[in-house]
Amino acid sequence: MSISVALCFIISYEHCLQKEKFWIDWIEPNKDIINVYFHYKDKKKIKSKWILNNCIPEKFIKQTSYYDVVPAYIALLTYSFFDNVKNQWFCLLTDSCIPIISPQDFRNLFMTYHTKSIIKCGKSHWNVDYHRRANLRLLNKKYHLCNDPWFTLCRYHVQLCNIFLTTKNNIYKTINQGGLANESLFAIILETFNEIQKDEKNKNRLINESSTISDWSRMSTPTSPHLFNEYKEEDKNIIKLLIENNKYSMFLRKVNYKFPDEASLEIMEINNKKNIIQTIEKNNVNYNKCNFKKYILKIYIYFIILYLIFYIYFY
Repeated sequence: MSISVALCFIISYEHCLQKEKFWIDWIEPNKDIINVYFHYKDKKKIKSKWILNNCIPEKFIKQTSYYDVVPAYIALLTYSFFDNVKNQWFCLLTDSCIPIISPQDFRNLFMTYHTKSIIKCGKSHWNVDYHRRANLRLLNKKYHLCNDPWFTLCRYHVQLCNIFLTTKNNIYKTINQGGLANESLFAIILETFNEIQKDEKNKNRLINESSTISDWSRMSTPTSPHLFNEYKEEDKNIIKLLIENNKYSMFLRKVNYKFPDEASLEIMEINNKKNIIQTIEKNNVNYNKCNFKKYILKIYIYFIILYLIFYIYFY
C-alpha cells in the first residue's frame, strides 16, 4: 500500500499562509504522497482557492483562541486520520511556517521514518503551582510534561490520541481547561501509553526531537518567537545553529510573507538530510549483517543438536 503525509494547517486572523506559493511549489514534486488539510475560524475570510479546496468540512471546525487551540489540533488529526488510511505522518503547522527541507529530502525522510513521531517532549519548564497552564498541578507528578507546540505524529500515535480522548476524557478536559494545553497534552498522552520511555520497544516509535524550529532568543512578543522578515547575516547564523541542534527539523516558524524565497532555498541547502539517511542505511546494513550471523549460528546449533540426537539414538 502506498503511504502519504497529512500537512495539517491551523489558520486564523488573516486566514492565509504567509508563503502560500512557496508551499504549493514545494508540495508539487511530492503531490503523490502529500495531502493538505486546513482548520479555520471564519471561512468567509479565506480568499485563496487552494486553501478553500483543502479545508476540512465545517462540521469539524472548533472554536479556538490563543489559549485554547487544542480542539483544532484534535479536529485536524481526527479528520485527516479517517479521511485517508494512507496518511502515516501528521505534521501540525501554522500559517507562518515554511518548509526548510528540500522536497527530495522530505520524501526520503518520510519513507525512512513514517512509523515514527518527531516531537520534542520533556519535563515542564514552569512552576506548575504558579502557572496554571494545562492544569498540571492537578495531575500526577509524572505527567508534569511539555512538548513542542508544532510537531509530527505517526499514525499509531494519532490513534493513541483518539483512544486517550475516548477513555480518559475527563483528564483531557482538565488539561485543556488549564489553557495552552497544546504544549503539554501530547507529551502526557505519549507518557500515558509509555511511548516516551527509552527502551528497545519504544525507541522505534518516537524521535524525541523537534520537527519545527523557532528562534526564541529574539522573541517578537512575550509569548511568541522571532518573526523572520528578512535574511540578514544574524538570521542566517541563528537558523544554521538551530538546524545543527535539531537534525530532524523540517519546518521553520515564524516567517513573514516578506521573507525571501531565495533565503528559504538556501536554508534547504544548509538543512541537508543525506547524513541522517546514510546513517540509517548504514545501521540497517549492520543490523542485517548481525541478523544473518545470528541466523547462521542458529543453523549451526540446530545441526549440532541433530547430530547429538542421532549419535545418542544409534550408538
